[in-house]
Amino acid sequence: MHIGLVALPWWGYVLVTLTLTHITIASVTIFLHRHQAHRALDLHPIVSHFFRFWLWLTTGMVTKEWVAIHRKHHAKCETPEDPHSPQILGIGTVLLQGSELYRKESKNSETLTTYGHGTPDDWIEKHLYSRYSWRGVGLMLVIDLVLFGPIGLTMWAVQMLWIPVTAAGIINGLGHYRGYRNFPCEDASTNILPWGILIGGEELHNNHHAYCTSARLSNKWYEFDIGWLYIRSMQMLGLAHVKRVAPKVKLVAPKQACDFGTLEAVLALRLDILARFDRLSKKMHAKTEEIDALRQSLVALWQRSTHSKEQLLDHLQTWCKQAEESGIPKLRRFAQRLSRYTLRQTAKG
Repeated sequence: MHIGLVALPWWGYVLVTLTLTHITIASVTIFLHRHQAHRALDLHPIVSHFFRFWLWLTTGMVTKEWVAIHRKHHAKCETPEDPHSPQILGIGTVLLQGSELYRKESKNSETLTTYGHGTPDDWIEKHLYSRYSWRGVGLMLVIDLVLFGPIGLTMWAVQMLWIPVTAAGIINGLGHYRGYRNFPCEDASTNILPWGILIGGEELHNNHHAYCTSARLSNKWYEFDIGWLYIRSMQMLGLAHVKRVAPKVKLVAPKQACDFGTLEAVLALRLDILARFDRLSKKMHAKTEEIDALRQSLVALWQRSTHSKEQLLDHLQTWCKQAEESGIPKLRRFAQRLSRYTLRQTAKG
């Protein structure tokens, strides 16, 4: 006999469980990750607090701890100080012990002080969400049992395992171990799949490391980020405001030389341009020393942060001239295309 308040067919319990876990994933990727950790968007206070409350019920995670650990991951990526790098700790450790690595780092007061700034610090955070972080998951257990009866215990267990397995394990593990790369980041980040649905768009992890302050994780036309779909929907309802997305290029009419508009685009699209150059290099088998030298010169442009805009523009114009005079048709076309670059206005999505 069913003793819960809600009676469902077997597939109904599966559907409800998947829906509940998906709300948790959305809360992590939209609130914790894109909003809190990277400030890529602003959320309406009601939406923001809903996400905080839901995460208290379903994960027991403290916002400041999660944000601090994630920011440290970016700052110390693939080094011994990275809280969860499979390149350092091994893929098995991160996949199977991701939540333990999180709990260990959350006890590091230096991490919280250095990287946890700007997170919620109001009365309810101090007196409930942070102080009694695990009371929420206990309340969620009671709710599941009351609503669904004994099967609610299984549903609750799936809810509790969802983030440790998908986020702490798969994203932090496989997302730095196996997959495809759109951008030659200095770290080992990969895109696990081009369609970010199950884990809210976080599957596109290489894209995120390339443009970590972007509210949109998809980059190529064939990629899909369901978290971005939710953000755009909230934006249309006035519940969110997108602050930054990854820059996109627009080609203008051919011009005789690069100008400051070109320079702005080249500086913003560093990893995209480098990825295009590397793909082009693989198709060219002659004059490899010259190609390597041009690559190093291109990289040097992005490393000269102390130079004036005029000096950087001169460097870019010189590089394009050298590429066009290289005698390699594909390289000449690359330089000519580069000189047409300007930034497409995409700040609001």
